Amino acid sequence: MTAYRLSHTLLAVAFLGGLAGACQPKATAPVTATAAAPPAVTVPPAGPGCGPNIARTQAVVDSDVATGNLNPPVGARFSADLARASAACGAGRESEALSLLAAAKTRYGYR
Repeated sequence: MTAYRLSHTLLAVAFLGGLAGACQPKATAPVTATAAAPPAVTVPPAGPGCGPNIARTQAVVDSDVATGNLNPPVGARFSADLARASAACGAGRESEALSLLAAAKTRYGYR
């Protein structure tokens, strides 16, 4: 009687497995388009001094323009102000550069 039950059990398992396989969809779903990846984030330079401070601010401005948080014309004006601060920094006038940076950040509402 044990062999009889074993054969029926195996038969039932095979039958149920076949039913489960019949419920599987035959065609795969079409691949849908995925959302575009966000712009790559650049790591702003670290360190003290006018150069890294200006570069960090420029990176934030670039990111804000790229994500639509800042209008491109405003970003261009902000970048021009930062370029003047960068030129002063490059000429060795650090206090002037930091003053220009602070003025630009205040003008455009950045901290």
